[in-house]
Amino acid sequence: MKLFAPKYYKDFVCIADKCKNSCCIGWEIDIDDDAVKKYRSLTHSYAKTINESIDVNRTPHFKLLPGDRCPHLNCDGLCKIILSLGEDYLCDICREHPRFYNRTSKGVEVGIGISCEEACRIVLSSDGYGEITEIGDIDLTEESTVYDCLEYRDRIYSVLSEEALSLSDKLSAVCKEFNVTPTVLTDNEWRDVISSLEYLSDSHRDMFLLYSSDAPVSDEYSKPLLRAFAYFVYRHCTGVSGYDDFCASLGMCIFLIKLLVSLINGKEFCAIESICDLARIISEEIEYSEDNTDAIKFEFAVRMGEKIEC
Repeated sequence: MKLFAPKYYKDFVCIADKCKNSCCIGWEIDIDDDAVKKYRSLTHSYAKTINESIDVNRTPHFKLLPGDRCPHLNCDGLCKIILSLGEDYLCDICREHPRFYNRTSKGVEVGIGISCEEACRIVLSSDGYGEITEIGDIDLTEESTVYDCLEYRDRIYSVLSEEALSLSDKLSAVCKEFNVTPTVLTDNEWRDVISSLEYLSDSHRDMFLLYSSDAPVSDEYSKPLLRAFAYFVYRHCTGVSGYDDFCASLGMCIFLIKLLVSLINGKEFCAIESICDLARIISEEIEYSEDNTDAIKFEFAVRMGEKIEC
């Protein structure tokens, strides 16, 4: 199958030990069956260490050390599996992160998730979000039931490219185009939803409770916010199951950008580095939890009512 990616995708390279928010800390790292078999067959001197670090109960995963550190992360922030054996011996999740994939009517699209600080920096600094180009092939089974929503996404990106409109006007135009209403819940009701989500850090729940649907968007921050919204749409409004799912996913994207605006407005000054950090936190707490994304999309799915027929 053909593989497609945004223009900025080619710029991503893991910054490893230079990363301040390592993906090797704070996450349970599941190991695919092929990697487990590969580790079991090793005769290398590091093989025993790897195999003793694997918990095979339920889904195999690495046993985290205190502080939720991967047992193969050395004191310099580098992976001992890579240092000892090379990248070919990484499990799927470690090799692929922060990449994500969505099937489309044309093939498969790949992107980089902004829970990764380097990916976030690239995404929020790049204007090429709408330039989706073929980058190669990917070995996946063909599926004939993929819902074709690329036309809808193109219409969103067309609105986002209107230079005469402010970001607020662009978001309003997108909502009107697809009959998506961000105020399906009051701000207090949204805060109740926010409180009910699962979190890696309770301090992030407290941050998210700053949510305000009418937080003003400063022109100073409009470009990174626009790019963040375009990324949310690329990730969540592609590979959906149907038009209703597309609209609910778009509603979630609107919610996420309004949450980011609320967090920015909670600071006296927000440099691009701070905006990236806030976006990264939103991503790791919400985007990387299927329960959380489902909870937010549910509110749009059940409350938006009759949709515009397209």
